[in-house]
Amino acid sequence: MSDGSKPWEQNMPDDQFSRMRETLAAPSPVGLESAMTYGVLEPYFESYKPDDWETHRFTGNAGVVLDSDPGADDKFTVMVVGHADKIRMQVRRIGDDGKIWIDSDSFLPLTLLGHKVRLFSEDPDEPGSYRTIRGGTVEAIGAIHFADRELATGDKGITSEQLYIELGIHGDNKKEQVEQLGIRPGDTVLLDREIERSFSPNTFQGAYLDNGLGCFVTSEVGRQLAETDDLEDVRALMTIATHEEIGRFGSRVLAGELEPDAIIAVDVNHDYVAAPNLGGERPPTLEMGEGFTMSVGSIVSEPLNRVVEETANAEEIPMQRDVVGRDTGTDGMAGVFAAIDAAATSIGFPIRNMHTISELGHTGDVRAAIHAITETIRELDERGATPDDWPPSQPRLDQASPLTHQGFGDDEDDD
Repeated sequence: MSDGSKPWEQNMPDDQFSRMRETLAAPSPVGLESAMTYGVLEPYFESYKPDDWETHRFTGNAGVVLDSDPGADDKFTVMVVGHADKIRMQVRRIGDDGKIWIDSDSFLPLTLLGHKVRLFSEDPDEPGSYRTIRGGTVEAIGAIHFADRELATGDKGITSEQLYIELGIHGDNKKEQVEQLGIRPGDTVLLDREIERSFSPNTFQGAYLDNGLGCFVTSEVGRQLAETDDLEDVRALMTIATHEEIGRFGSRVLAGELEPDAIIAVDVNHDYVAAPNLGGERPPTLEMGEGFTMSVGSIVSEPLNRVVEETANAEEIPMQRDVVGRDTGTDGMAGVFAAIDAAATSIGFPIRNMHTISELGHTGDVRAAIHAITETIRELDERGATPDDWPPSQPRLDQASPLTHQGFGDDEDDD
């Protein structure tokens, strides 16, 4: 870096951006995540991992873990985890008119209208063999001319029950035409748009930043650690989980299997500053382009957060504090869900338009997260971290130092 700037201050190089695009483009809906885990990330792990590192697969899901020190159960183990599963639409019913009725899952129904989708259908005659149909769009009304007055004026919105896929089926026996394609209830539908660089510097836009970005960051952390392969006291687990979008069921299984001492979830966050109509709610002032986010609250470990923040400060990595309540909303909960005693936190990056086809992020925030997590693991290793370190490091608020306003309270004990 001849100009002396940090990676998160620079535009993401094309090769790294291409890896990010490939990760996010993998069709990996809930329960069918192996396109990303086995098809993209495991080969990437294999391309850079040292000979003594291993990858793990699992019986009940398509999760994959890159392990820097397999079998070293006595070492302080840090699990970095992103989730590969994407929210998806599913076929509900095929109508006599050839319409393929779908649900909207976690999408706001009206944001889907008119967008191209990919439909993945299992061959009824060959279970386990899948085909894909492209070119269909999500529709609901057909035209404003067919909408009632309240819908046409925007006084009411689109419901999930109104959504269908338009394939342009015409002629006789429309339902039979669709059924002959092998399309059945339960088939998966995904938005069809890869990410691309956006207008403003260092920004990018497209579908499924949630949570291909977390998986990409996890894989890049592994690459950076593998470049030096000098961890002595810490075992790192680069973890790609499944089933997060329906209850975080994948990461809790992997935590239960591998029993890490610390868990760092990597997931998208919100750009609250740019979000419309939230002023009265007074959310945290998280903002795209201002660095990675670190969660505070819920079950998050203050001692682990302390290491993250100290590392970020030392490396001059921009960081923003997020506030979470009872639940982190991320795979940071994997340890407690699996009844594993692990220090946990969540690292993220603010994005806009979450759960739409036009999610928008900043490459600087993504690269800041990569370096913050990598350097946190190296710092834990340098400190010779052990599970016994954590109980004494818990903050004691009963030992907090008095803080008074300047000029007040200074002379209270003079009498």
